[in-house]
Amino acid sequence: MAVTEQIATTDLEFARQLGQQLRVDSIRCSTAAGSGHPTSSMSAADLIAVLLSRYLQYDWSKPKDPNNDHLIYSKGHASPLCYAMFKAAGAITDAELMTFRKFGSRLQGHPTPAIPWVDVATGSLGQGLPIGVGVALAGQYLDKLPFHVWVLCGDSELAEGSIWEAIDKAGHYKLANLTAIWDINRLGQRGETEFGWHLDTYRRRVEAFGCYPIVIDGHDLAAVDRAFGEALSNTDKPTVIIAKTVKGKGFSEIENKDGWHGKALPPDMAERAIKELGGIKNLKVKTQKPERGATAGRRPAAEEPVLPTYKKDEKVATRKAYGDALLALAAMPEVVAMDGEVSNSTHADEFAKAHPDRFFEMWIAEQQLVATAVGMSVRGYKPFASTFAAFFSRAYDFLRMAAISQANIKLAGSHAGVEIGQDGPSQMALEDLASMRAIHGSTVLYPSDPNQAAKLTRIMADTPGIVFMRTTRGAYTTLYGPNETFKVGGSKVVRQSPKDKVALIGAGVTLHNCIAAAEALAAKKIPARVIDLYSVKPVDVKTLREAARVTKGRFVIVEDHYPQGGLASAVLEAFAAEGAPRVAHLAVRDLPESGKPEELMNAAGISSRHIVAAATKLLQASPGGFK
Repeated sequence: MAVTEQIATTDLEFARQLGQQLRVDSIRCSTAAGSGHPTSSMSAADLIAVLLSRYLQYDWSKPKDPNNDHLIYSKGHASPLCYAMFKAAGAITDAELMTFRKFGSRLQGHPTPAIPWVDVATGSLGQGLPIGVGVALAGQYLDKLPFHVWVLCGDSELAEGSIWEAIDKAGHYKLANLTAIWDINRLGQRGETEFGWHLDTYRRRVEAFGCYPIVIDGHDLAAVDRAFGEALSNTDKPTVIIAKTVKGKGFSEIENKDGWHGKALPPDMAERAIKELGGIKNLKVKTQKPERGATAGRRPAAEEPVLPTYKKDEKVATRKAYGDALLALAAMPEVVAMDGEVSNSTHADEFAKAHPDRFFEMWIAEQQLVATAVGMSVRGYKPFASTFAAFFSRAYDFLRMAAISQANIKLAGSHAGVEIGQDGPSQMALEDLASMRAIHGSTVLYPSDPNQAAKLTRIMADTPGIVFMRTTRGAYTTLYGPNETFKVGGSKVVRQSPKDKVALIGAGVTLHNCIAAAEALAAKKIPARVIDLYSVKPVDVKTLREAARVTKGRFVIVEDHYPQGGLASAVLEAFAAEGAPRVAHLAVRDLPESGKPEELMNAAGISSRHIVAAATKLLQASPGGFK
């Protein structure tokens, strides 16, 4: 029979008993599920027990309280421990705990923000600590609130480069409000971790990055208690608690034994383990509530930002218009910006110069760039992160997980396609539209002129979720007036007539090529409709359907992108349920090389003359008949 005890205490003996309860509950819920990671939870149980009962400041009834501490499980597979902690805090019941991993339960295999006390989804290792850096940056430099950020990491994920990007940036920004708790239990999924229990190796690395290491026995509760106290008293740098622990701690049959990673104990073993751990208990912790009186240091909302405008026929790169518009968005106090050491190319430097207190340089660390944006969004900011579009691919897993976290982040990727010219294929984003469209719930925008880019930048700020805007390196003619309106899911018909024989569809640089091609076709007495598909996800299905009706389904789709997953895919997916139009698809099909933009677009077959040829061939081959 379970023993119930309501207690509010800072006694270490209580913490010891709580640690045992956390182990027992980790075993119980994973055994009931038939899967999970009890042994990884058991190694960190004492660390969490002391933190929860003596140091964490959190109001469980108000998870959005801006003064709450943040506790992120970077080792998200230790979800049984996380949920056992929720039970001990009275946030969930024992009955709900036992729904772990069952269909329909919010207690999923790895934590997600479907649970109000979880800031971000974890489980893809190496991400919790970088995101914690973003949360801590917001707390120390923007909110200026005394909350603390605690991040529990496993030792296997310390092999991830993103962990060291995080440690590096935490040290650089002197994030004294951040404590990483490293659960060094020696055993990973298939054997010993890279450094096992060689704690001094970890210590030297942490020191080299400008952080403060504390090496302890993670099962010596007095030592754990001292370490947390020391972390809170450290006022000039981040703390990393390097705790030697034992995987499966508390059950002698599996302690420190390989082969138990990710395996639930069968019922007979679970029964023996629970008995050895002292039986089922229902200890309750009254966590300290955060300090009252402190308020976030944000400025009151300003008036609507005054966006930059550009004259018709003026040549301005959309990346420059993005930078100008971002500067204007500084009127919104929740807008912050960060970049990956290319801000003089993305033009985020305009914001950085004018508002250095709200700009964060991440250098060439794209994983940390995206993670910082996610962490800032946890605190309610609207982060704009920019770099070359190609380099967001390095952080793609962070973007995938950000979608699971339901993060609200804005991304601007410049230097897209072969249009960038002589720098060569390593700098050319030719997969970005496909990759960004594949992110769950994302919005993908691709402006063709500066007024459009500025308006879309403003729209990004108010569009929930992950929003990506592709910008162009070169300067092209301004097509739209400053009063033109745009929307997510919209498009613009740049040229049309009731007698159009073919629709030319482009975005960004290829829209300009489509316009030139339409003029050449007009000289051949072939009227062509030109569609600016600036919203790549979602697409303007209504406009596309009307174009298909008028042109009898003849589309020439032109994109500075590989054939897979870009504009053509977006268009054809829109017609999937009703029969596809006849499409000539011009895209970059071969590996590009260095050259002038015009040479490269011509070589790729996406220049205006290729569009003319494709449209002419399509008309000759297809009498039409699309309904």
